[in-house]
Amino acid sequence: MTKYVDDKRLYARPEAAAARLLEIAKALRVDQGHMPVGEWNGTFLKGGAGTVAEYTAGRDHLIESGVIKMHECGSMFRWKNDDAAHFNAEDR
Repeated sequence: MTKYVDDKRLYARPEAAAARLLEIAKALRVDQGHMPVGEWNGTFLKGGAGTVAEYTAGRDHLIESGVIKMHECGSMFRWKNDDAAHFNAEDR
């Protein structure tokens, strides 16, 4: 089965969305090691011109790759380890 990917969507590929999410995450304020999801997804959706589906695919890619870990409450995330802050999503 062939998947349709719209070339006009910058973040249609999960790896591209994850790369943009990493850029945003590195610029976020960090409160005791936690980064707020609201600022992260808000920046991606408004300033990053991404969709909810693209955000979700990028976020899930980062979680599955072991880069970030979501807090149980779902309102914040943190780097899974110190090396994760230097992860390049396009390389995976």
